[in-house]
Amino acid sequence: MDVRNRPGWQLAALATAGFVVLLWAVEIVDVAASHRLDGWGIRPRTTEGLLGVLAAPLLHGGWDHLGANTVPALVLGFLTLATGLLRGLVATAVIWLAGGLAVWLLAGSGSVHLGASGLIFGWLTYLVAQGLVDRKPGEIAVGLVVLLVYGGVLWGVLPGQDGISWQGHLFGAIAGVVAAVAVRERAV
Repeated sequence: MDVRNRPGWQLAALATAGFVVLLWAVEIVDVAASHRLDGWGIRPRTTEGLLGVLAAPLLHGGWDHLGANTVPALVLGFLTLATGLLRGLVATAVIWLAGGLAVWLLAGSGSVHLGASGLIFGWLTYLVAQGLVDRKPGEIAVGLVVLLVYGGVLWGVLPGQDGISWQGHLFGAIAGVVAAVAVRERAV
């Protein structure tokens, strides 16, 4: 079957699975390179750190970090893309870039931020806000289920645990709401 003839949910599943496979492949390369890729994370207000806005969501601080992000990335990434592949991809780009740029601008100097958590927090808030923005009962229901299942992680936007980028979580979550407004059905 031609990829273009597949139902949207299948394309969303393939794209999400492909992204997660990419995350694991990057971590394999990073481990083989003695974690030298981790230096490509977001380094606030540095020129080289600006490139980290693009690279950081693909990098993880080890297998535990990647493992913790895998299932939420599969679930929330799929649901985001299942709302419409183009719409979900645009929302992901908004979350990736806006969240990363906010970390680069506002996070503490001398820190390095990496991981897909910013995307995950953004997808979560995107899915919750999307139904409210579009005023569609089905999307509101999906948002409520997502909030019930994953809402507890939103405490991660607050400072607390050393080595955890609460700034990445916070700005990813804010970018998710921005993405919901930017790609609302009336706008796309």
